[in-house]
Order: sequence, then structure tokens, then C-alpha cells
Amino acid sequence: MLATKKKQVIIKKNQVHDKDTGSTEVQVAVLSVQITELTKHLKKHKKDNHSRRGLIKMVADRRTHLKYLERKDKARYNALMKKMNLD
Repeated sequence: MLATKKKQVIIKKNQVHDKDTGSTEVQVAVLSVQITELTKHLKKHKKDNHSRRGLIKMVADRRTHLKYLERKDKARYNALMKKMNLD
């Protein structure tokens, strides 16, 4: 889980407008940070299969958001991929 302050910082960096908390860019950014933290956890705790399942669900969710963004607005998709170093 992300701490509230850390999550707010991520949202501030990636929001499209001032009151944005749920755009695709924000959701992908939050999921990416959660994925990195959970990956670190799983490197230490190799047998934690419940967390591993959550990680797989998060990766699939992020992939779904990225496919949606690519389909709807290719320019925003390319900017996000470059900004998040996901390519």
C-alpha cells in the first residue's frame, strides 16, 4: 500500500488538471509505483503467493488502462510512456 502523502505527490505530478485524481495517466502512475513496491517485496518474500496474485492483477489493470489510452488518444499515450519509462 502507498502512503497517502506519497500517493498525493504522484497524483500532483501526473494530473491533467487541478482537480484530477482519476484520469488514465494518474491511475497508470499510481499502479506503476505500487507495482515497483510490490516487486521489491516479492524479491524478499519469494513464497508470498497472495501478493504475487495481486501484482499480476495490478499489471493487467495497468495494461488495460494503457490500451484504452492508446486507443483514445495516441499523443497522450506516447507522452505517458515516455514520462513513465514504460517502453
